[in-house]
Amino acid sequence: MTNYTIARYKKGGKKFEVLVDPDKALEYKLGRRKDFTNVLVFDEVYTDANKGLRASKSDLMSVFGTTDVEKIAEKIVREGELQIRADQRKRLIEEKKRQIIDYISRYCVDARTSAPIPPLRIETALEEGGVKIDPFKPVEEQINQVISDLSKYIPIKKQISILSIKIPPAYVGKVYGYIRNASDIIKEDWLNDGSLDVTVSIPSGMKVDFMEKISRMTGGVAYVEIVEEKTV
Repeated sequence: MTNYTIARYKKGGKKFEVLVDPDKALEYKLGRRKDFTNVLVFDEVYTDANKGLRASKSDLMSVFGTTDVEKIAEKIVREGELQIRADQRKRLIEEKKRQIIDYISRYCVDARTSAPIPPLRIETALEEGGVKIDPFKPVEEQINQVISDLSKYIPIKKQISILSIKIPPAYVGKVYGYIRNASDIIKEDWLNDGSLDVTVSIPSGMKVDFMEKISRMTGGVAYVEIVEEKTV
């Protein structure tokens, strides 16, 4: 049997390992697979799978509160370390890199000009700088370190823009849904004449497209003003 990988869990100075299907285990760990059926390929918990050393029932009860191998394996895969193949790691890192580039292009701007940073420039800096990307860690948990590493190669800062928008009554029905979905509304005032006065926050990297779309949707008659730029 060679089509398996090891999932490992450590707690209280003890180590536990199970043998799992590489693809099914990865899908389960990423939350893309809800059913644990057929993820475990051998019904045993080890202290060292390579040496075939089995974990004692007393240790399993002490750490997991059960000796049910299936339940233990689920916890090990979900919360522990999963060994993955080189092709799996490469694919995951590429997916995470795309998510990070998208995040930075939305939330970050050039620290010197406050202009959006083109995605290609971000990707080039990531590659040239050898910035490390964790394939399992959520973008939000590693983005600050990534931005810090990137700042050595490009001037970058994380920023949101506060905008004041005034929409004439004839366009409110057309534009309000877009504003609500594309930004965070801070304050809104519905005036007696049916017009809308609204203050929103938006990632600074998106403000140009946001403002241009409102202008197109209203034939250029909407009033949009940048009230404040906040570094976050």
